Amino acid sequence: MRILLTGSSGWLGRFLAPKLQAHGHAVIGLDVAPATQTDIVGTVADAHLVDRVFREQGIEAVIHAGALHKPDIVRYPAQAFVDVNVAGTLNLLEAATRAGHERFVFTSTTSLMISDQVRAGKSGGAAEAFWLDEDFGPLKPRNIYGVTKLSAEHLCRLYSKLHGMDVAILRTGRFFPEDDDTLEKPSGPNLKANEFLNRRLTVEDAADAHIAALENIAGLGCETFILSAPPPFERAECTKLAGDARAVIAGKYPQAEGIYRKRGWVLPDIIERVYDPGKAERLLGFRCKTDFAAILSALEQGGEQGRELPFHHDPAYVSPKEPAGVPC
Repeated sequence: MRILLTGSSGWLGRFLAPKLQAHGHAVIGLDVAPATQTDIVGTVADAHLVDRVFREQGIEAVIHAGALHKPDIVRYPAQAFVDVNVAGTLNLLEAATRAGHERFVFTSTTSLMISDQVRAGKSGGAAEAFWLDEDFGPLKPRNIYGVTKLSAEHLCRLYSKLHGMDVAILRTGRFFPEDDDTLEKPSGPNLKANEFLNRRLTVEDAADAHIAALENIAGLGCETFILSAPPPFERAECTKLAGDARAVIAGKYPQAEGIYRKRGWVLPDIIERVYDPGKAERLLGFRCKTDFAAILSALEQGGEQGRELPFHHDPAYVSPKEPAGVPC
């Protein structure tokens, strides 16, 4: 199948493109920044370019992973988010409809589910942790990134309804390699390791999930999926997680405290949200390979400064689009 992969030069794209090729697909990469896996340099906000790519490349399906993201808020005006995240998605859906496509994969974000109320749970005092599955709502995005990604999701649902296209909306948890742009403590690798308890996945797992969606969305209509490492918790434990997460973690992983102590790391005192990826496993047959147990196993084997840990940590990572100076 000839797949148009948008955002092909980005962090996800550099892992997803070769995996798609390994599955026998021809990948046509579209991004504003050049890269070895990018064939066409340009923006999805350019409807004429999108139409030309479809016409000249014989595109048979789309994985739309290109977007402006939350850290871009300080670098780009709100209109750029509308142009890329909303109008760009519309351009692709229109082109896919005209081409008679039967499936479409859209990379969304769990960030659009995090209202001010959910985010406030980080500071403590909440009665219980929020259990975030696909039915969670009402959705109240707190920034232009979340607003535009939610709007793009609505476009996907509309075009699926109007044209019978099967659409997988993948709300991914965190998999970026750089440091958190708001938190400095605990340290970057420590924070990432902690997040595998409730809100993170590896970029490799994220790439595999997109392929599972491409291959298994047929016949399902438009479905939304949360992607994250499977949490070790149950919904009934949400009250305890908001009050004493360490005690809950100790009950699941008695060895965790000692392993962390040897590295000088800390476990979270409070967990304010838990992502539930169970629907992806039920409908797409996808489950992340790397979970918190894998993190602990790697730590026990002596990974130094994250080099041997099963996730990427690169504080110096900068999106390749930034030197290009234009939105993706």
